[in-house]
Amino acid sequence: MAAQWTVPDGLRTTPPRLPVEGVVPSFAGAPADLRGNVVLVSFWTYTCVNWLRQLPYLRAWTHKYAGHGLVVVGVHTPEFGFEAEPDNVSRAVVALGVDYPVVADNDYATWRAFGNSAWPALYLADTEGRIRRHHLGEGEYQQTEAAIQALLIERGSTGFDPAPVTVDAEGIEAPADWTTLRTAETYTGYQRTAYFASPGGLVPNRRNAYAEPARLAVDAWALAGDWTAQPQAVVSDAPGGRIAYRFHARDLHLVMAPATPGSSVPFRVRLDGGAPGPAHGLDVDADGYGVLAEPRLYQLIRQPGEIADRTFDITFLDAGAGAYAFTFG
Repeated sequence: MAAQWTVPDGLRTTPPRLPVEGVVPSFAGAPADLRGNVVLVSFWTYTCVNWLRQLPYLRAWTHKYAGHGLVVVGVHTPEFGFEAEPDNVSRAVVALGVDYPVVADNDYATWRAFGNSAWPALYLADTEGRIRRHHLGEGEYQQTEAAIQALLIERGSTGFDPAPVTVDAEGIEAPADWTTLRTAETYTGYQRTAYFASPGGLVPNRRNAYAEPARLAVDAWALAGDWTAQPQAVVSDAPGGRIAYRFHARDLHLVMAPATPGSSVPFRVRLDGGAPGPAHGLDVDADGYGVLAEPRLYQLIRQPGEIADRTFDITFLDAGAGAYAFTFG
C-alpha cells in the first residue's frame, strides 16, 4: 500500500511538487550511505550569521528524521582564510553543536560541482540522488521541511509527525529582527569593502594612520589609529586602534581573528559614546569589555526596545586584532 500524506487535524495541505533539478555530484568526504536515503546537503561557513540562524532547523530536522531515512551533510566551504584551518572548524563544530556529518571543501570543488553561489544553501535529494529542491539563504523552513517529508514518503518512510518542527532559537541563532534591519553586511578588507569614510580611503597592504570623519552617515564606517588594510581584513598595528560604524539594526556582529593565532586582544565597545548597558551582545559585558581570543563571529550589540540609528565603536587595547566583516540582525 502506498504511503499516505497526512497532516495535523485542522490543517489542509498537499504534498509539494518537486521537479528534478539535477543530480547530486559525487564529492570527497561524503558519507557512504547516501543512496537509498533522502539527503539534505548544507553549504556553510562557520562565521556566517545567516547560516548560524539556519542551524537550529538543521539540528531539529536531523533529530526528527534521521531514523526515517534523512541524512544531513554539511559542506564547509570557507569564506575567510582562517576558516580553512581544520582546528578552527573542529572547534566550531563542537561549540555550535553541529551533530551531523561535515566534509571540508577548502578548494571549493564541491561548491563548484553543485554550481552553488551563497552561504547558506540547501540542496535536497531523493533516494536516487536526484536534486528535487534547493534554497539559498535563510527562510522557507516550512517549505523545506514539507519537501523533506514528501521525499521520505516517496521512499516509503512512515511514522514521523507531519507537524513542522518548533524552533526556539536563542543567542546568536535567534532570527533577525527583519522589520528594523536596514544596514547590510559590510566587509572591511580592501577587496570587498564599501561605505568606508575615513579621509583618504583604505591604503592597501601597508601600515597607515587613519582618522574618523567629523560625522558618520548611516551605514558608513571608519578607522582611527594605525591599521594595515589586507585583502580580507583590517589589522590593528598599535594599541588604541578603533573602528566606528553608524548603523540601524537590533544586532551588530563582527567577524574577528587575532593576527597571531593563539594570542588574545582585549577590547571595549561603546554605543553612542557610552557603555552599551542592556544593549550589550553575548561577547561583551554591560560596560562594553570583551576579549578577542579565537577566530569567529562576535555578537557585540543586541538592543532591547525601540531601534534607531546608532553609532557603534570598538577600541582594541592591544595591537594584533583582525576585523573581517560586520553583519546585522
